[in-house]
Amino acid sequence: MRVHYLQHVPFEDLGMMSPALIAGGHQLTGTQFFKPCTLPSVDDFDCLIVMGGPMGVNDEVACPWLYEEKQLIEQSVRYNKKILGICLGAQLVAQVMGADVYKNKYREIGWFDIEVCEEINDTILAGVFPQQAGVFHWHGDTFDIPKGAVHIAKSEACLNQGFVFENHIIGFQFHLESTQQTIENLVLNCKDEIDGSKYVQSETEILSMKRNFSHSNNIMNGVLDSLAR
Repeated sequence: MRVHYLQHVPFEDLGMMSPALIAGGHQLTGTQFFKPCTLPSVDDFDCLIVMGGPMGVNDEVACPWLYEEKQLIEQSVRYNKKILGICLGAQLVAQVMGADVYKNKYREIGWFDIEVCEEINDTILAGVFPQQAGVFHWHGDTFDIPKGAVHIAKSEACLNQGFVFENHIIGFQFHLESTQQTIENLVLNCKDEIDGSKYVQSETEILSMKRNFSHSNNIMNGVLDSLAR
């Protein structure tokens, strides 16, 4: 499978997905918007991964490349490409598909449980998630579920944590790809968002939960395997 990723900032990369995809024999290419770059044609990849970032979906003035990025996502949807959107990436995919993206009631940062909806069993992700999973979050915005998509997960802080559309488009508000390094990078670069509010853990709490990586990374391996099938 030819996989192309879209990376918005240096400190939010593919995490454990990069070695997992390479080990799986997939061809991996990427666009890094913080460097001079040219977007590929939709004919150049089978699967598009859209990563997270601190900007919002409507920040085209500060991030003019968002215009072209949304066009590529729209083309990928239209041509039935496999798509995986993570955090900002899921918000961008949802918006392109006609759903609203807006400020969530709570900022959600740290390790919090998601509850998986029964409807996931009718999708490509059947059997991939346990009923409840402790996963990593770092977001202030959220999305509505796109029309025709299946709502697959929720948390106390955020109702819409994920969706699947026609078994080839997946959006997660949370980060299964995180490693100790990627989380340290987030804390270093976005520390001002750790504000002590209801669903925001302290820096110490965030960095101390190393036992969670194996579990969440194993789920992501299952997600990638499902997309590759």
